[in-house]
Amino acid sequence: MRDILFSSPFFGIVLTCAAWSVAQWIQKRTGCFLLNPLAVAVALILSVLAALRVPYEDYQQGGDVLSLLLGPVTAVLALNIYRQRQLLKEYFFPVLAGCFTGCLTSLGSILLLCKLLSVDSVIASSLLPKSVTTAIAVAISDSNGGIQGITVTAVLVAGVIGAIFAPLFAKLFRVTDPVAEGVAIGACSHALGTSKAMEIGALQGAMSSIALCVCGIMTSIIIMFF
Repeated sequence: MRDILFSSPFFGIVLTCAAWSVAQWIQKRTGCFLLNPLAVAVALILSVLAALRVPYEDYQQGGDVLSLLLGPVTAVLALNIYRQRQLLKEYFFPVLAGCFTGCLTSLGSILLLCKLLSVDSVIASSLLPKSVTTAIAVAISDSNGGIQGITVTAVLVAGVIGAIFAPLFAKLFRVTDPVAEGVAIGACSHALGTSKAMEIGALQGAMSSIALCVCGIMTSIIIMFF
């Protein structure tokens, strides 16, 4: 009975949704910026799997069902750009320049660090798309022979760091322009950072939303030349 329950896709789906709901409640209750809902949800899921001694493969059956939603979500990004078309027209060249610089910096820094640390090419390919949204990052990683699990982890780390420390970095580097702040957050930490940018301000959220879409497209093109 136990094996049937935990090996069912329903278990993975319910556990994921429950962990996310609890994580959101904790963040709202405490207001602590370090308790990012995604990071907390991951910790909760891992704790439950470890406590119940459930193999990750069993949990992943439900996770795979949820992963099917990544494709439609990626397509929705185009709608997001369309909705923000007036802002994109107004700040077209600054956004384009900021996203292009952000993509080159992200890809270049990964390649440089991997070369300095003599990291295997497969790991490097897995880490390259760390700053774009998960669906695009996984597709890029797969096409370049990367490992999907490492890519997802890298994307998660980049997003959580951006969501947690974005306001601190803005103050540290004296970034006061909302357009620049929004583009920087979206270019570095994709959707997770964008959720934080929306909390900071409406314009920051809109520009971050545009940046994560544009950077996803740019990264897919630029990485072909690496």
